Amino acid sequence: MHVRLPLLSSLLALFIWIPCACAAGPEPIAPRPVTLARPGADAPKPADFDGLHNVVAYSDGLYSGSAPEGHGLESLADMGIRTVVSVDGAQPDVDAARALGLRYVHLPIGYDGMDETRKLELARVVRDLPGPIYVHCHHGKHRSAGAAAAIAVMLGRLSNEQALARMKVSGTAPNYTGLYACATETSLATAAQIDAASNQFPSRWKTTGLVQGMVDIDFALDNMKAVEKASWKAPAEHPDLVPAAEVGRIAHVSRELEDDAEVKAKPAEFLQMLRASTAAAEAFEKALLESASADVLAGHMKKLGQSCKDCHVKYRDAH
Repeated sequence: MHVRLPLLSSLLALFIWIPCACAAGPEPIAPRPVTLARPGADAPKPADFDGLHNVVAYSDGLYSGSAPEGHGLESLADMGIRTVVSVDGAQPDVDAARALGLRYVHLPIGYDGMDETRKLELARVVRDLPGPIYVHCHHGKHRSAGAAAAIAVMLGRLSNEQALARMKVSGTAPNYTGLYACATETSLATAAQIDAASNQFPSRWKTTGLVQGMVDIDFALDNMKAVEKASWKAPAEHPDLVPAAEVGRIAHVSRELEDDAEVKAKPAEFLQMLRASTAAAEAFEKALLESASADVLAGHMKKLGQSCKDCHVKYRDAH
């Protein structure tokens, strides 16, 4: 249960919009009144809000969580968030955010963590742009937690041990060692180091074909998890979902990725794993179209998920 705060009698002046590298665009409207209490920096568990999940404070004014969905952007605005940083590959809804007085910055990272350049870029975002700041990936457990941990350490807001502890509150999976290194192997940055980082702050980052393909596959898998919970029918909250089409999309994207330059540059085993996922998706799609039993469909879902997970762990958390 989250308590709405009394409306503030006065607001800050108009939100300052710093033009980004991708598109200047119109200035956002003034921020909304703060009516939703943000979680504390010592909260022992993640918080959920309308359209937001797994929200964890890493310091006063720096938060990590899931990608906004539904009324998520409105919840961020009601919490007083001024800048939203996506470290996910999916393209953010910049226009909807701007309409609520929120600035978006898009700087994706992988499940293997990030290099020093990206750490400094993210630290500069948090140092230079209006706060409070919300950092998100997709689920809000792994990449956003690693990013927030690195930022907090670089800016001197947390020690390595404290940052590690906050990642555990976020629920970062222990096998993502590259992300945990963001907490344990990051050092306090000097002002000169942060000043040397890019200040372009793009609102939309152009992702590679492989990154976008993985985003599309993850999205379709999430949809299928909802379908499974709804006894293999379109869930009530997404009545437009067509289960066979979602699985077919996974097979289609996987096939297309075989011709991607980044895929071709990877070890042969990666392509073999990709083709295994394609085959699993094609078999699953056929079973759906043939109205197979729930047990058979569950078996296909498990096989496809495991196929994706095997590749995910080995190549998206490579270090």
